[in-house]
Amino acid sequence: MQFGIQKIISNHIDIEKRIQKACNQASRDRQDVELIAVSKRQELERVQTSLNNGLRVYGENQVQEALSRWLPIKPLYADLKLHLVGSLQSNKAADAVRLFDVIHTIDREKIAKTISSEMKKQNKRLECFIQINTGYEEQKSGIDPSQALAFADMCSHDYDIPILGFMCIPPVNEDASPHFGYLKKLASAAGLKCLSMGMSSDFEDAIRLGATHIRIGSAIFGERTR
Repeated sequence: MQFGIQKIISNHIDIEKRIQKACNQASRDRQDVELIAVSKRQELERVQTSLNNGLRVYGENQVQEALSRWLPIKPLYADLKLHLVGSLQSNKAADAVRLFDVIHTIDREKIAKTISSEMKKQNKRLECFIQINTGYEEQKSGIDPSQALAFADMCSHDYDIPILGFMCIPPVNEDASPHFGYLKKLASAAGLKCLSMGMSSDFEDAIRLGATHIRIGSAIFGERTR
């Protein structure tokens, strides 16, 4: 493994310092921001290093990859928390509910209905976010912002899904801050307190604008090798 253990540890320390600084500047409590270490397509050795260094909250994009990685590991760490931060297909819903603790990408009624059904079958309640397509990008998942409030109400009341808040992935070539501000406004209108926004390149702006969950991968683990 070329990306050394000490580098991952030093990256984690640096990220924590930057999170704390951003919280201080925004007059926010560090405990109000959850760091999700996005481990998708990372080598197992890197993930194990971060576990050994105390990280316990991880994000994965693909259910199948997450199952192969985390099913053997999860029983070893009672405080481990897994977030699904990638798009979810209906045929993977049962496995997603079985493995994950939080789902960030509820983005259409079919998925809401399927997740609701699986939670009842498995007698397991997952916290969930609704993904909002703040950039109105045709190729990207997410609810149209104009439908966000009605969709959140439907998920909560019709399907009994515990909706924590909204999530967004801003367009790659745009300033992310306006999207973060917009998501915060939408969440406030919906009466939701949590915001899943901000990644390695923009998490400090996200914290300043109210992020409660930040999703950081390469800034901790280095660039993916596969």
